[in-house]
Amino acid sequence: MRHPGLVILVGAVVAGLGCKSTKSAPEVSESQAAQDAGTSLRPVSAFDSIVDTQQRSVALFVEAGRVITHPRCVNCHPADGVPRQGMDQRPHVPAVSGGPSGHGTPALPCTACHQARNTPLVGTSLRSVPGNPKWALAPAEMAWVGVPLGAICEQLKDPARNGGKSLEALHHHMAEDVLVGWGWDPGPGLEPVPGTQRALGELIRAWIDTGAACPSP
Repeated sequence: MRHPGLVILVGAVVAGLGCKSTKSAPEVSESQAAQDAGTSLRPVSAFDSIVDTQQRSVALFVEAGRVITHPRCVNCHPADGVPRQGMDQRPHVPAVSGGPSGHGTPALPCTACHQARNTPLVGTSLRSVPGNPKWALAPAEMAWVGVPLGAICEQLKDPARNGGKSLEALHHHMAEDVLVGWGWDPGPGLEPVPGTQRALGELIRAWIDTGAACPSP
């Protein structure tokens, strides 16, 4: 008879393997080089020279879009209920579904492997299983996988497709939500999103204050 605890442990290990890139040591070096080259977000002041308010608003959102369209964020915004993994956004391993609530199915809830915090895995080829108290998929109407930034921008402004949020609530979500914040602390071996959550919040605040203009789809 298979022990339930063993199933969960194996699932966690497999999930960790799924988050591991198919490349070996050179990719780590490339990732580190990218970080050394600068993955910080440009501050709001960097856009002050753009005189046209609408153009400045678009530019601010494009900069924020470096976080919004990063695989670490997009992977939890699928249209088909299947989470993605890794920088190449491959389907989740083991095969899972977010279910009606985005928290998995009764037979395999997300919390079977994704705990309240990241779980480092032991071994030279393993990384970690992501974790957060609010771990879940975004609703299907907030699907971002394969969606261009301009269309995502329009989604974010539409309460029917952003979870009923006003622009102020959207700012709070981006600037303070702990699940969004996980993107900057994804666990050992996983590339974080650019910048900081505070910097993202400042960009979103300035984008809203300049009219919340969207780039072309």
